[in-house]
Amino acid sequence: MKMIRNRLAVQLQRHVLQMSMSTNAAAAAAPAEGAAISEFRTAVTNPGEHSALQVAKFYTIPAEQKKQIFAGGGLPKQYEQQIKTFTEACLMVRNPALEVLEYIKKADLSKPVVRYLLYGENGTGKTLTMAHVLHYGALNDFLLVHVPWAPNWMKRPKEASNAAGQEGMIDLPFDAAAWLVHFKGQNSKLLQRLELKTSKEYVWSKRESTPAGSTLLELVEHGIARIKYASETTAALISELKLLSTAGKCKVMVAIDGYNAFFHPVTRIFSDNKQRVTPDKITLTHPFLNITRYDWTNGVCILSVDKIAMTEGHMDSYMPRYLLGTEGFEHLDPFVPIHVENYSDKEFHSYISYYLDRHWINKTPQGFEEQLKFMSNKNPYALMQLVRAL
Repeated sequence: MKMIRNRLAVQLQRHVLQMSMSTNAAAAAAPAEGAAISEFRTAVTNPGEHSALQVAKFYTIPAEQKKQIFAGGGLPKQYEQQIKTFTEACLMVRNPALEVLEYIKKADLSKPVVRYLLYGENGTGKTLTMAHVLHYGALNDFLLVHVPWAPNWMKRPKEASNAAGQEGMIDLPFDAAAWLVHFKGQNSKLLQRLELKTSKEYVWSKRESTPAGSTLLELVEHGIARIKYASETTAALISELKLLSTAGKCKVMVAIDGYNAFFHPVTRIFSDNKQRVTPDKITLTHPFLNITRYDWTNGVCILSVDKIAMTEGHMDSYMPRYLLGTEGFEHLDPFVPIHVENYSDKEFHSYISYYLDRHWINKTPQGFEEQLKFMSNKNPYALMQLVRAL
């Protein structure tokens, strides 16, 4: 009788909380989160409140926040397709992201900026780890300086031209303008509230200039409207952000995916003499090397290194020392390395449960999960590729 009463009490509690039961996964109560929810989901949508209790659970990014942060990139293409298919943007809470968030929350921002470096094998989830941290930054009044995938500039720029007044330098005006649009989309509301002003006058030509005391939004809009000066505007913006952040007028979160592309031996961009140029000859490289130095305060840098950020012949290892090379390693040293690994058993099971719940995978025969685990080695990208065809 006692067992029956307990079962009835549980059923009544579930009914009161209106919990949606999945047919493919057992539901679990989560009193620490203030709501009952299925075992592979969490009701905690604020990344700042995530802890070990939410590890291996999916949380939902509200549509308006996802649009603000990632409209200009920052999520893998296949993941974006999944969001459209499932009509929800869900991220799994994983230990690497929690580790970075814990460091940031405990950091003394009055000290020189700390660089956190995500590294790991291909497809382990470095980009989504960065996305999790970016979501936290956007909700906690950090100005975001986000480069979704730096190798795009070095491998497939929209247009390349000789930089005016800088002999031997290559300009990527359309890529610079696109980045300014991305920056504005992520930060416009916060910039309007903070009313940050430029420290000096910027002269672009004999007839064009941005006066001292202009708002940062005016500076950004100039670079978007006058694509010819987009790269120079980006450099000016980065310089101003460092000054303003150090003065305590704002907080800045730098996030650059594929950071080692800035230190690759060559790019796929050719100079006038048909020679491949090095990344240091690209005007866009220098502002982002500048903001990843430790000569400013009131900010954080989250960077990633990736083998696929390199070209063929430079993919022997995923370790930071190899991918950054001597110059890149010395530029970042000291930094905090964050290893992003394949799924744990718990994360793997949660992933399968989520796909079953979304009816992307039908009810599976016995041993199906073990087959997927063996074939994917619990690598997130490999697993996504396997279930993609099901």
